[in-house]
This record gives sequence, C-alpha cells and structure tokens, in this order.
Amino acid sequence: MGEHTPEQYREQINGFISKFGDERDLQLEPLNEQGLTRVQRGSAIVWIQCVPEQGVLLLLSKVLKVPDDKREQLYRQLLELSFLATGDAAFAIDKSTDMVYLRALRQLDGLDYDEFEDLVHTVASVADEWDDKLVEQFGG
Repeated sequence: MGEHTPEQYREQINGFISKFGDERDLQLEPLNEQGLTRVQRGSAIVWIQCVPEQGVLLLLSKVLKVPDDKREQLYRQLLELSFLATGDAAFAIDKSTDMVYLRALRQLDGLDYDEFEDLVHTVASVADEWDDKLVEQFGG
C-alpha cells in the first residue's frame, strides 16, 4: 500500500463523497463499517466501496441477471459496449450470482477528487443509460 493508512483513505473518500453530494444538493451517506455507500442516478444505483487493505476504490452498479437464453448475444453486446461506450468502466459478471454489473476499479494512491467525480459520474450515467435497455432486450 502507499501513502496513507486505511483510516486516512476512508476519511479521504468520505470527504470526496461529501463534496460530491454538496455540489449536487444530495444527502449522501458516508462509508459504513464495510467501506460502502451508494449514489442513485435515475434507475441506477452505484455502490462505492473503499477497500484500503487492498488499496482500491471499487464502484459497482447492478445491471441485470444473465438470461438463460441469448447468453452469447448478451456477452457479445457487453464486450462491444465495454470497448468504447463505458469510459473507464466495464461490464463484468459475478459468477456466484450470474449478475451483470458495470464496474470501475481505481487505486487509492494518488486519487484526487476530479478522478473520483469522473468515475462516479461515468458509472452512474452509463449504468443509467444501459440498465433499462439491456433488461428490455434480454430480460433480467
């Protein structure tokens, strides 16, 4: 790990969350004991998790459950979207739940507010744009 202690990283991310909320007139909860909080944009909920023990910030937004049929079509579309349409985020599948998420992962070292804001905005806007479209197309 780098520059800060785990508690310093949590404080830094809580500061970013507070500033992000203040700039948008949103009441956002600080990180809980598990290092989690959330932001909602439209139909998308973005979970923000600070994992200082691993030195990372993880952003996740649940998109849909992998359907029993049309899997190959879904996988291809997710890969194509992840190529350019998702910015710094990418679609991923949790094999234990068969859920599709949009995710972004960033090292905590050197993270500044502008990067944090950009990551949250990217995951929130892309998830909000695609969650309903993909559910409509593939079920979920």
